Amino acid sequence: MNITSDIVAAYLKCPTKCFLRAHGESGSGNEYADWVQTESKAYRVQGLRRMTAGIPTDDCATGVGATENFKKARWRVAVDLAVRMKNLESQIHAVERIPPEGWGKPAQFIPIRFIFTNKLSKDDKLLVAYDALVLSELLGRTVGLGKIIHGDDHSTLKVKTVGVRIRVIKHTEKIAALLSADDPPDLVLNRHCGECEFRARCRQKAVEKDALSLLSGIAEKECRKLNSKGIFTVTQLSYTFRPRRRPKRLRDKREKYHHSLKALAVREKKIHIVGSPAFKVEGTPVYIDIEGVPDRDFYYLIGLRVHATESAVQHSLWADEEDDERSIWDRFLGILDRVRDPVLIHYGSFETTFLKRMRERYGKPTEGAPLTHVLSSSVNLLSVIFAQIYFPCFSNGLKDIARNLGFSWTDTEASGLNSVVWRHQWQRTRDPRVKEMLVRYNTEDCAALGLVTETVSQITGSRLGGEIEVAGRGVVQADSVIAQKPSPWRKFASPLPSLEHVNAAAHWDYQRNRVYARSGGTPMRPRLPWLRQRKQRRADKVILWPIVPICPQCSRRVRVKGPLRSRTLQDVVFGRFSLKRRFVTYVFQTYRCNKCGIVFGFPERYRIYRKHGWDLVTYFLYQFVELCIPQMTVVQSYNRLFGYGIHRSSLNNIKTKAAAYYAGTKQQILDRIVRGSLIHADETRANIKGKSAYVWVLTNLHEVIYIYAETRDGEIVRRFLADFNGVLVTDFYAAYDSIDCPQQRCLIHLVRDLNDEMMSNPFDKELKQIVSAFGELLKRMVASVDRHGLKKRFLGKHLVEVDRFYRLISHMGCQSEAAVKCVQRFERNRDKLFTFLRFDGVPWNNNNAEHAIKAFARLRDVIAGTSTAKGVEEYLTLLSVCQTCKYRGLDFLDFLRSGEKDIEIFAQSRRRRRAGGQS
Repeated sequence: MNITSDIVAAYLKCPTKCFLRAHGESGSGNEYADWVQTESKAYRVQGLRRMTAGIPTDDCATGVGATENFKKARWRVAVDLAVRMKNLESQIHAVERIPPEGWGKPAQFIPIRFIFTNKLSKDDKLLVAYDALVLSELLGRTVGLGKIIHGDDHSTLKVKTVGVRIRVIKHTEKIAALLSADDPPDLVLNRHCGECEFRARCRQKAVEKDALSLLSGIAEKECRKLNSKGIFTVTQLSYTFRPRRRPKRLRDKREKYHHSLKALAVREKKIHIVGSPAFKVEGTPVYIDIEGVPDRDFYYLIGLRVHATESAVQHSLWADEEDDERSIWDRFLGILDRVRDPVLIHYGSFETTFLKRMRERYGKPTEGAPLTHVLSSSVNLLSVIFAQIYFPCFSNGLKDIARNLGFSWTDTEASGLNSVVWRHQWQRTRDPRVKEMLVRYNTEDCAALGLVTETVSQITGSRLGGEIEVAGRGVVQADSVIAQKPSPWRKFASPLPSLEHVNAAAHWDYQRNRVYARSGGTPMRPRLPWLRQRKQRRADKVILWPIVPICPQCSRRVRVKGPLRSRTLQDVVFGRFSLKRRFVTYVFQTYRCNKCGIVFGFPERYRIYRKHGWDLVTYFLYQFVELCIPQMTVVQSYNRLFGYGIHRSSLNNIKTKAAAYYAGTKQQILDRIVRGSLIHADETRANIKGKSAYVWVLTNLHEVIYIYAETRDGEIVRRFLADFNGVLVTDFYAAYDSIDCPQQRCLIHLVRDLNDEMMSNPFDKELKQIVSAFGELLKRMVASVDRHGLKKRFLGKHLVEVDRFYRLISHMGCQSEAAVKCVQRFERNRDKLFTFLRFDGVPWNNNNAEHAIKAFARLRDVIAGTSTAKGVEEYLTLLSVCQTCKYRGLDFLDFLRSGEKDIEIFAQSRRRRRAGGQS
């Protein structure tokens, strides 16, 4: 299908209009659109007649014949040229030929376009550039200049088309892709809809779909962003509004506009208020509405509605010609001068510009005169409503709000655009009925403005302690909206059943219980502490700490006793099903080794805490590390139940000393992870006193370690994994590429990204073919894993299928942008997508690391950005120990209470104790 200049003009306004015009669709009619078409044609005919009036017949060519031998032409001007090259076609209004300046130099050709308006837009310049592009294709050389003749004075504007040539070419490429599709593009309403002949059709379809673009002012970019989150309708958007308290630094600044709150107002059919909008009229309100000819900056009708105590007086000041503009301005000032304390109220910036220009054209009132203040302090009601008062209608236009409040216009199709048409009709015919239509329309606008002003005054003057009724509408304070908190975990949905099957197979419990179990030994599950059989110990006031007199350094039995040491501590005693408060005196018999010269027998954990017993310390650590209970809550609960007067600062000291105590444990975990054959890595954001930082997690099936970093730079993870020789399982973050080891990219991340691409490009058949092939391939691999486990002798057979898949996508010859990017991503990561097929025990997803990230995310929500960098590192040390215990099937509280630092030794002692109990 050829691209014509009419199609390009439609595309610059709206892709949907371009598609409909190209396929021969006819609109339902639009008075303004019909008038623009008529005026454009008449202006072009008149302009061509003026251009060719003084040119001899031999120097003027007309129609298609002028293009037969363009390079050898001798004419000066050619008009109505239908130029067609390749798939580009343009009906050029006129072409001016400038003879060559010397021998051997080509003549210059300048396309000319006629525009009837006095003011030009960027689209007009792009259309001239399109004419120049088509002409360039015909001539075989660049046409770098075009002309636009426009306005009542037939002014000429020269356009350098070279500067916008690239933009025009990009537009033609997008139009070609648009026209080659079988279905029209996604419908998006915009500001051009009021001028379009397809307005009624598009509006109806948008209402049927409840499209986001029904909300006036929402940008197409924002719609695409919402679509990427799964929000496609106004109703869906309405559920996303969350009332938030504004920071102190922004309280003096204007509130931003919330499209979600507008959608909520439409759904609930209630007026919603944000903050405390202030609006008070101190004086006599005078509602003004101005009608003018925009492209001439000519104002021909001033409507005033003076609101008295019980009635309103309407004034309509009419100007036949531009010379009468000063007269109606003077009459306007005279009326204001007779009003007591007038306050001008208008809607929008059109009247603000009018007042400013009138004062510039005809002079300001005398300095100090009352009217000087009145004209400079007019009230724009839209600025009061915007972002503060949300009426249950799709836009903040005066007509939409007034109609919502029950007001109606005599002419249901009346609009500002139609008033422009009516003014030109009256200018041509001087029909009094047309003038009457304009005056009535202006009068009704003033009355509607009065109604909206009174409603806003009632709303702002009311104290919203709850929902109230104003003008038959419920009024709700937005801060009182109860937010429905969404799930923090995203629900996966896909149009392809194979992708949903793969995603379901990646659940954590599934991996732990079915897949990982077959790649190694059966993981131990922690036993519930209250079901274990423990020997109950009597709570004594004085406890002699038992110790074997074996030197910890040389392992010799020592007979020389040292002095007795004691600590009186506030502690708790763990019973079988109880927890008791005790003040306990611990007595420690020390020994001295003559060979090594060291004194032992006084445990380190009792030396670092001088007031609190070790069981009390472990009880606190267990609550705010594993149970994720805030420290203040732990302190309040403990003080209330046990009567201790522990302060929050004491809990911070306990955490700091415990993190130092287990620093060696964390290093042991890291060493075992690096020496292993498999590591899962991931990172997430952390909040440090309002500043962003990052936490990296390294884990395998048995250990987890958390590492704090100020940036997301991969240097820290490269430093820790410098000696790692196993397989690294990660997401697609580029920082991992610099690590020299075999790597497996998380295929679940890839599946979700591909699914999002399909959602964003639902009509891209090439993309769907690629994703479907990949989904079926991965589905067969998951079936093998489910049956045989993560063993390469069973998974290696799929390597042939992988090669077949890559041959398929390389020979497809994809054309769409999304499909090309998809193929490039597969090729770029080819050696890292299917590594698990060549190794034993390597999973195809990174859920192990994501599971560990969730543990930190729960703790992060409790910390809530109140901790320093040092405090977060201490939390991470304790969390590393906690999660490692969970992964090894050990109870974190039991490990803490044991005082042991090495998790491996503690696990062995548990196994020996369990084996002894069984025997």
